[in-house]
Amino acid sequence: MADIPPRILATPEAQALIASLTARHGPLMFHQSGGCCDGSAPMCFPRGVFRTGGQDVLLGHIAGDVPVWIGAAQFEYWRHTQITIDVVPGRGAGMSLESPEGMRFIVRSRVFTDGENAALEAAGEPLRGG
Repeated sequence: MADIPPRILATPEAQALIASLTARHGPLMFHQSGGCCDGSAPMCFPRGVFRTGGQDVLLGHIAGDVPVWIGAAQFEYWRHTQITIDVVPGRGAGMSLESPEGMRFIVRSRVFTDGENAALEAAGEPLRGG
């Protein structure tokens, strides 16, 4: 069986900002809702502030142990895509922790290869919140 590729990655720049935010706010989490405007950006919260439910899918963990969740409907669109959280200058969403830093988290993506998709399918569905 082929190695299972991660569904979620983070750039070194995003990891550095996550480390800084963790030092200030404690354990973190991300949620990608797929909504319009700022809702389509990955949102960073103190862990436990945003409650996940059965309509949320765990993509994996970045920057050590930071879980990244995505809304189930958005996951269906992106299930064949590897997502990378990056950071760029600019003001992000008001609720996301990086907002006052003058930086904003964004997502970049690439389509999994046929072999990667087969490995992910063989591994089964990712965990859901609840």
